[in-house]
Amino acid sequence: MVLKARDGIPDWGQIERLLEEWQPDRLLVGLPLNMDGSESEFCARTRKFARRLHGRFGLKVSMVDERLSTFEAKQLAKEQNKQQRSYRDLPVDDLAAAMILQSWLSDPKLATDP
Repeated sequence: MVLKARDGIPDWGQIERLLEEWQPDRLLVGLPLNMDGSESEFCARTRKFARRLHGRFGLKVSMVDERLSTFEAKQLAKEQNKQQRSYRDLPVDDLAAAMILQSWLSDPKLATDP
């Protein structure tokens, strides 16, 4: 499930309901670094979101490098013949999130604090 923000504001109620249902020990947030590893313009907003998640719900939050996750997700979708249309028509956010999770599962030490 992909959760959308409205005007940059997440649906905190929807997040809370999912957290109550799933009872996670930790939350992962993708960190949109530039290809050279420097922080992109969105990193500050992403870190703020991660700190708010921790503040509201008291859960540990880890940031995970998300470089290339969308590109790789688009490639996977093309291989599966699912990406015949534009990104707007067929977004791959769920696939990219799964790749971010997989990278953390493969090496949790790569995660950073917000």
